[in-house]
Amino acid sequence: MASESVRGPGGGDGSAPGSGASPAQGGWSPKGLKLVPRADVSYKMKDFKSDQEVRWCPGCGDYAILAAFQGFLPELGVPRENIVIVSGIGCSSRFPYYLSTYGMHSIHGRAPAIATGLAASRPDLSVWVITGDGDGLSIGGNHLIHALRRNVNINVLLFNNRIYGLTKGQYSPTSEPGKVTKSSPMGSLDSPFNPVSLALGAEAGFVARTVDSDRKHLTGVLRAAADHEGASFVEIYQNCPIFNDDAFEPLKDPAERDTRLLRLEHGEPLLVGADRGVVLGEYGELGVADVAEVGEERILRHDAHRADPGYAFALSRLDYPAFDHVPVGIFRDVARPTYDELMAEQLGEAQAVQGRGELAGLLASGDTWTVD
Repeated sequence: MASESVRGPGGGDGSAPGSGASPAQGGWSPKGLKLVPRADVSYKMKDFKSDQEVRWCPGCGDYAILAAFQGFLPELGVPRENIVIVSGIGCSSRFPYYLSTYGMHSIHGRAPAIATGLAASRPDLSVWVITGDGDGLSIGGNHLIHALRRNVNINVLLFNNRIYGLTKGQYSPTSEPGKVTKSSPMGSLDSPFNPVSLALGAEAGFVARTVDSDRKHLTGVLRAAADHEGASFVEIYQNCPIFNDDAFEPLKDPAERDTRLLRLEHGEPLLVGADRGVVLGEYGELGVADVAEVGEERILRHDAHRADPGYAFALSRLDYPAFDHVPVGIFRDVARPTYDELMAEQLGEAQAVQGRGELAGLLASGDTWTVD
């Protein structure tokens, strides 16, 4: 089991850089909402690059995601010492080392649990979870769904390369059936998870999908995730050139992508290319049809703010099992009470009746036993 390591901005010793707002400026607002302080300095991308050598395989999609994330953080406008990156185990989990923020490289699958404790106890922090399809959906599956269900104020970025890359190429929870790997020489027998469907099934209030090679789209999704109050979940299609190269090539090839990608923009028609669109079927299901055959009036417009997650879930199933029409963008963005807010209200009510209390008194209260 890998040991936990903690890294702070400005160096590996946990020391703060000394710029930006102090933690005292954070805290709970009168309504109990999360309040992350604003930076009083103007950051640049280089301010979020650590002194550690970035080490992934040549051509790994993680490089593109890291660059986009480092470029996005200055836009966030949050002091470096109020940003925390928590990761589990996997190639993507090296992120805390490469960012000049606070961070923890934790243990396999448990990043959402650690991030939950941070977000619930420190509302002045912007907490990001970096995980992969193996780390987040296999050993960490329960932690992930319950963090989303509780609506903890964290942002989860799940890198999906449909393979276990760090351990050299075993099939993962998102690998397609029949996948031949070192752990499935005759082809995988498993049915894969659809991460977006899983997150929606857990009632996540913000769910999105993007692609590692589309920096503009990726940055836009990150911005929206950061703005969302409560748990946000972003699946990022990420290429592993060594063990699962070109897994998403149809979505990246300029000759094919525009005829396969369904770009989700709130209020806009749901179109796949210029000729096909999403329509409502006879039994309430969603499907893709030729616009010329059904007419433009039947093409649905995207509603990311629909309260019922059933619509977003139906969208997430359009690409199953192939890549004929793949939705990318924000599937769902709705407001729900956050765990942090509800917990603060509950603690306030308890303290109003019982006072703040003392830990020593609590430990010595009630029945006690002496064991010889």
